[in-house]
Amino acid sequence: MDYDLIIIGAGPAGYVAAIRAGQLGLKTAIVETQYIGGMCLNWGCIPSKTILESAKVFEKTKTLSEFGVDGIDLENISFNWDTVKKRSKKITKKLTAGINFLLKKNGVEVINGTAKIGADKSVYVDGKKITAENIIVATGSKPKKLDNKLEDAPTVEMEKLFDLKEIPENVVVTGNHVSAVEMAQFFKMIGKKVTLVANSDYFLHGIDQFLIDYITKNIASNGIDLITDSYPSKYSEGKVTVGDKKIKCDLLLNCNSRKAVIPESETPLELTDRGFIKTDNDFKTNIPGVYVIGDASGKSFVAHMASAQGIHIVNKIKGVKSNFDYSSYPINMYTSPEVSQIGLTEAMIKEEGYEYKINEFPLSANAKALIEGSSEGFIRMLSDKKYGQVLGVQIVAKHATDMIAEAGAYLRMEGSIYDVANTIHAHPTVSEIYFEVGFDAFDKAIHK
Repeated sequence: MDYDLIIIGAGPAGYVAAIRAGQLGLKTAIVETQYIGGMCLNWGCIPSKTILESAKVFEKTKTLSEFGVDGIDLENISFNWDTVKKRSKKITKKLTAGINFLLKKNGVEVINGTAKIGADKSVYVDGKKITAENIIVATGSKPKKLDNKLEDAPTVEMEKLFDLKEIPENVVVTGNHVSAVEMAQFFKMIGKKVTLVANSDYFLHGIDQFLIDYITKNIASNGIDLITDSYPSKYSEGKVTVGDKKIKCDLLLNCNSRKAVIPESETPLELTDRGFIKTDNDFKTNIPGVYVIGDASGKSFVAHMASAQGIHIVNKIKGVKSNFDYSSYPINMYTSPEVSQIGLTEAMIKEEGYEYKINEFPLSANAKALIEGSSEGFIRMLSDKKYGQVLGVQIVAKHATDMIAEAGAYLRMEGSIYDVANTIHAHPTVSEIYFEVGFDAFDKAIHK
């Protein structure tokens, strides 16, 4: 065999698996058709959060006088899309260089080209045959196309958004997932007229209904038009038809569901009913020695899960003890304020038959949140009524996506409300809301 492991795809699933394999001494090659970092680093996670941060800073300038910053002419401030794109590319370039360095450091061979899975544990890269004991497919996903009747609409996916020289005034965003909400808010924060079109049956699927209700209200309060009872069906004369409404549309951003990128294979890879590559609980496919991780498996569509899957599979291949837990991974939304959840939702808890309770604590009673001028939000903790085990945590806060990690530790260690309450948090910090909600769960919150 030429290698111990060949990985197809260098996104967060593939490149993390490759680095881990190198660390464990496996002779590894990674094949990539486009760019190291995949969708996440080049068009998705990193660029989208970069432009969102720029929009948040732009929005913040409107309240600087409250902090004693005078002399800013709000009539003349503007959002420089070209500068924002350059900053995004600079960050991506720096992160890509770091990944390339780590791949090289850990002895991973990077091969540029298109991979085809052959017989007898082989892979053909643009016709050249290489072999390995194990093959990991980490080819990711791509957006589903919109209805053919919308083919004349000014449609872009995230991959093409950064090619725009300017952002027009009337934007329609389609999609049911967090990325659609994030981008709708981005466009609104920089002063555009925004309509978000989603399907009520699938809108923010997997997120607790309490959070969905909050997010829906937040969308409305931000001045974004939300339509959930229909979907874009036609584009004509500068307007997109949604149900019985005709909406002016200069840009249609497609944040719809995604479909697997499936590599060519001599032995066809078995697919699920949804068109993703079918695997068992150990990520094995119908082809011996071939695994699938990340978006292509359809089991999750977030980079941190893809990376965790990559580490898990490489550990298993090498014989390192490893277990994988789907129940405690964070779902993040990088809006303003941010929204994050981890663990079981209330609906899941009811379905599993727990006797449970819910406790909340508002950011409006937190000193650091008031200092920062970011007191909108709360922490919401769901716990087992009898034993006090933490079952789920939801946070709305300026830095909720960072703060949720603490809840992940409690869940991973099967921690209780007493562990949460008795963990000393520095003062003043927003994270003090943890001990407050912990105390609230078994007695009374101190500042409530």
